[in-house]
Amino acid sequence: MQRVTVPIAGRPYDVTIGTGVIANGGAHLPALPAARRAFVVGDPTVTDVWFDPLSAGLAARGLSAMLLGVPAGEQAKSLEVHEALLRQLAIQHAHRDDVVVALGGGAVGDLAGFVAATYMRGVPLVQVPTTLTAQVDAAIGGKNAVNLPEGKNLVGTFYQPVAVLADVGVLVTLPDRDLRSGLAEVAKYALTLDPDLLSLLEGQLDAVLTRDPLVMEDLVTRCVRVKAAAVAEDERDAGARLILNYGHTLGHALERLDSFAGRTHGEAITLGMIFAARLAEDLRIAPEGLVGRHIRLLTSLGLEVEGALPGVEEIMEAFRLDKKFQDGIRFVLLRDIDKPEIVDGVPEALIRATLTRMGAAA
Repeated sequence: MQRVTVPIAGRPYDVTIGTGVIANGGAHLPALPAARRAFVVGDPTVTDVWFDPLSAGLAARGLSAMLLGVPAGEQAKSLEVHEALLRQLAIQHAHRDDVVVALGGGAVGDLAGFVAATYMRGVPLVQVPTTLTAQVDAAIGGKNAVNLPEGKNLVGTFYQPVAVLADVGVLVTLPDRDLRSGLAEVAKYALTLDPDLLSLLEGQLDAVLTRDPLVMEDLVTRCVRVKAAAVAEDERDAGARLILNYGHTLGHALERLDSFAGRTHGEAITLGMIFAARLAEDLRIAPEGLVGRHIRLLTSLGLEVEGALPGVEEIMEAFRLDKKFQDGIRFVLLRDIDKPEIVDGVPEALIRATLTRMGAAA
């Protein structure tokens, strides 16, 4: 079992990583002396399996668990579901010292975090991520949001949890497609900030794909350490933390244009990373071969590196709704593996040409 501290000034918290963390969840929480109830937000796919073990672990700390069910996936991330959960908390007379627990993937974590941040101006939040994507990325760092029809994560807050419980044992039950989606986020860390993680993916690929618990514990821990350092340096996404958005500019655009019902997040950012590598080569800030290195890695992880794209103008309009848009489209690009930088002022003609080469209709 591993423990990584997210060292935010005045509000540090621990991420506990290992097998059996959920069943012993109460033992990994900080002091919550006035809390009596834990309101667990989750969808039936997850809660049917993991709510009872989590409840038992919380009961050992004197917390009575109450389930608040939500739809699966991005459908949960709406203002309507957010309001419904707030009203449930009010009807149940939830106290400001009671705890909101996010049990599920990134969508549940985003939603529950936004609920915890806004009910009574903030109640304690515990993240219990059950997908690889959430364990390595979404559950850490305090970004919580819901979607609007106009774009992804446009309404939300920065609100840190008091603890994150990452049980790698749950990954055994994860559908293959969801595992691959999470590996896209792992690849993002490996390509941008942790070359040792890249070596792990390339050298222990079979153990990763068969979900060996010790290897997955190491993999998740490495990602969490990178994320924790970035969050501590730049909690509100104003500078260095933007590097973690590698591949996400096109990725988020594709998710929005799919109406959040087509590609998974990981599938979308896979194409986003390929696109970013092509841009870097086309701008001649990266050496030839960067695209090929991306394709080999992502293909080995079972991810599709090609796919149908919306029209160029649709994608360009989606780019302009991206939260990182500032008088132009902002990209995270690589000068090489482990050498990321934020690049402004990429000529729109080059962006369009690169999208066209990847199959977007002109």
